[in-house]
Amino acid sequence: MARTTFSGPVKSDNGFEGAITGNVTGNVTGNVTGNVTGTVTSTTTTSAALGAIANAVNTSGKALGTTLYNTTTKTFYVAQGALAASTWIDAADGTTTITPA
Repeated sequence: MARTTFSGPVKSDNGFEGAITGNVTGNVTGNVTGNVTGTVTSTTTTSAALGAIANAVNTSGKALGTTLYNTTTKTFYVAQGALAASTWIDAADGTTTITPA
């Protein structure tokens, strides 16, 4: 297999194979398989922000499965849809929800 070095943003419409090394900045979407090493960070927010329909966590980049760390409850919440009004569910207990209004 050939090796190519890029500088700047790289986009693939069909995914990547093999090891991806270096720093990743921005959102990773899709399936991640294999081992993840290094520092993994998550977007953080509050219960108030999750419940505010006009907040950026509900209006920008929200998709089914988006996961955010709620600093109010100290747990992760998962979006149940892409709409600003789509409910967030607590990933730890699977029952506690926040519905933006």
